[in-house]
Amino acid sequence: MIGAFYEDALMGGDVDVEYSDGRVRPLAAERWLRPIEGDGELLARCGGPTLDVGSGPGRLTAALARMGVPVLGIDITPLAVTLTRRSGAPALRRSVFERLPGTGRWAVALLADGNIGIGGDPGTLLRRLRELVRPGGAVIAELAPPGSPSGVERVRLRRDGQAADWFPWATVSADDVGPLARSCGFPSSGLWSEAGRWFATLT
Repeated sequence: MIGAFYEDALMGGDVDVEYSDGRVRPLAAERWLRPIEGDGELLARCGGPTLDVGSGPGRLTAALARMGVPVLGIDITPLAVTLTRRSGAPALRRSVFERLPGTGRWAVALLADGNIGIGGDPGTLLRRLRELVRPGGAVIAELAPPGSPSGVERVRLRRDGQAADWFPWATVSADDVGPLARSCGFPSSGLWSEAGRWFATLT
C-alpha cells in the first residue's frame, strides 16, 4: 500500500506524510519529476559510474545519462522505475540491500532528497554502500541543515482517509555526518551547500 500511495503522489494525487507525533505534511512527490535548484552542483560531482539509490522518477538518473555518465537508478516502486526508463535512463526495481550489478565498482553512490533516511538506519545503509562503491569511491548524501536534529521517526502515508503501514525514516544533520561516516568506513567527509540544500561527500 505504501507503494500505491507513493505512485499516486507521483501522478499529482494529494498524499500526506503523517509522523507518529501527529505532524502532517504534504508528500508533493511530483516535485521530483523536474530539476530542483541545487541539482547542477550535485550532478557535477558524479565523476564516474554512479548508482542513484532511491532514484524515484529518475530526474537525476536521466540527467546523468544525458551527461554521458554511466548510471543506474534503483527504486522499489514500479511506477518510479517505469518513469525513469521512459526518460531514457536505466533503472531497476530493486532494494539497495538486494543483489545489485556492479558491486564494488561504482565510483559514486548517490543519496539525494534525504535518501540517507532509507530503512531508518543510516549506519546500516552507509555500510552497505561501502560494499557497493569501489576503493576510493564516494557516497554523496543530502542532509538536513546544520542545527537540525538527527534521529529516526515512524511515518506513514495517508490518502483520502486511508493510511499505509508505519515505517522508520531517518534524518541526518550536517552536524553529525562526520562521526557517522567514519564509523561506516568513510574516513573523509566534506560538507557543501548549494541553493539552501546541504550535502556531504563521503570518501
